[in-house]
Amino acid sequence: MGLAVILLFCGGLILCLVLDRSILYALAFGFLLFCLYGRKKGFPWRELFRMAWNGIRRVRNILISFVLIGMLTATWRAAGTIPTVISYASSLISPGIFVLMTFLLNSLISVLTGTAFGAAATIGVICATMAGPLGVPLWLVGGAVLSGVFVGDRCSPVSTSALLVAELTETSIFDNIRNMLRSALVPFLASCAAYAAAGLLLPGGGAVTDMQGLFAGEFRISPLALIPAGVILLLSLLKVNVKWAMSASVLSAVPLCLLLQGMDGGTLARTLWSGYRAADPALAGMIDGGGIVSMLKTGGIILISAAYSDIFRQTGLLDGAIGRVEKLAARTGRYPAMLLTSAVSAMIACNQTLAIMLTNQLCGGLKEKKEDFALDLEDTAVIVAPLIPWCIAGNVPLTTVGAPSAAILAACYLYLLPLWRLVKRR
Repeated sequence: MGLAVILLFCGGLILCLVLDRSILYALAFGFLLFCLYGRKKGFPWRELFRMAWNGIRRVRNILISFVLIGMLTATWRAAGTIPTVISYASSLISPGIFVLMTFLLNSLISVLTGTAFGAAATIGVICATMAGPLGVPLWLVGGAVLSGVFVGDRCSPVSTSALLVAELTETSIFDNIRNMLRSALVPFLASCAAYAAAGLLLPGGGAVTDMQGLFAGEFRISPLALIPAGVILLLSLLKVNVKWAMSASVLSAVPLCLLLQGMDGGTLARTLWSGYRAADPALAGMIDGGGIVSMLKTGGIILISAAYSDIFRQTGLLDGAIGRVEKLAARTGRYPAMLLTSAVSAMIACNQTLAIMLTNQLCGGLKEKKEDFALDLEDTAVIVAPLIPWCIAGNVPLTTVGAPSAAILAACYLYLLPLWRLVKRR
């Protein structure tokens, strides 16, 4: 019966993808299914709702971070922080190193903003737009974008996935980031080498777009606009609580919005809530976004997914799968078992958040040291999800930049990191 319930849940996820409906519908359907399974097992409704609340309570603190992330990504747009970073960085691009710079710029913006989707919608779209005149294949640019946006999605102090992993494993996000930087150094450098080689093999193209001129009509490009990014980087290095670091960055951006960019107070308040909206339609696709509203769907996904955890555990729905994972780990070791589990979880869940939670629950019995388990979770579920073609983790960034699904094949960083972890075991 448990298998039938899981298959029905998978069917709901697939139906939402086919019909292009929000995955929240499928997750709500799953919650009903799992509660009915619990009732069949003899648990009263009151007890099932208590289980759901226990799961939600474990991740409730992350919702505050989500509100701050929404405000931060909005103010960084409105203050000109992101346009300034892009304008200065784009001046370094030449056709021969365009693919490498695409990877590095997307890595930088994703580390600053902590979101793969946000980075793809800003610098990712810009790189894809510039690729045409330079004669660079869009599938190759898409792969570099996908690699880059998940550099920050994995290890930014304001990344929702990094915060979620820290919350689930009860570890310090700063300790996790330090461990992630160590494990990713070789794969990151190898990815840089691969993209540099790809750029050298491409024929020469046209001129690079003048990004500073493009943004000049909407923003004042100034070094002062970099202050919010500098604030959060400095406070993160000092290991200040990430909520305080984000709050300080938002506060430092407010006077820049008002004084440097000339925004009025009412518009700023609306921007904090619903995100930045460019007056120039030509910039809207590149710079619009952020705001508290932008985080509501992600928050909903995490809350509903978290509600599953105690229901799974107390009803024994996943006991058979957990037993198989533990047997696999006894033969292969923890990391290979988690890697395979995360891939299957991502195929079933179709989204990164639920894949992280499922992998955490299925592999929780393999935990020895919390920090090591957190690193393994980051190096499996977080970066494997975007490699699944129908998973929104990779599908949305590629769709945003207009790249084909084949771009997944060029996402070097997402392959090299788990391969490096496997090699290190030997």
